[in-house]
Amino acid sequence: RNGEQLRIICEDNKYDFKLQEIRDMKEIVIIKPGDEILIECNFQTLDRSGITFVSLFFYLQIFHCF
Repeated sequence: RNGEQLRIICEDNKYDFKLQEIRDMKEIVIIKPGDEILIECNFQTLDRSGITFVSLFFYLQIFHCF
């Protein structure tokens, strides 16, 4: 807010695409007009020898966070 990151709302370093669950927030998060939400997703593909293709549906499902 106003150029400053307030805090991390939620972090999941062990996300499993096959196990999708809802996370309840411990406290209410107030998002005001002009605030930005950054969603970061990292894919581990070092164990693959070929190209990894991802569909638009995959992104829409992953980033349906808030």
